[in-house]
Amino acid sequence: MAVRSFSVHEAKTNLSRLLEAVERGHEVVITRGKTPVARLVRFAQPKVERRFGAMRGRAKVTDDFFAPLPEEELAAWE
Repeated sequence: MAVRSFSVHEAKTNLSRLLEAVERGHEVVITRGKTPVARLVRFAQPKVERRFGAMRGRAKVTDDFFAPLPEEELAAWE
């Protein structure tokens, strides 16, 4: 994707548009005069890895879990 440069003033004025461009994959460079000072790039969400058995030892299932629900509780679900 193309890299586009904007002055600080242009960036402040058009921030929403610049963020939309970044979301589409463009890279935006913000300059002070002709000197680049910042680069806007799409934020990469860290991948959360699920681990099997992560709750082992932290939760208990008692025999009450398998007991039938009281009639009033069953009625509330219908």
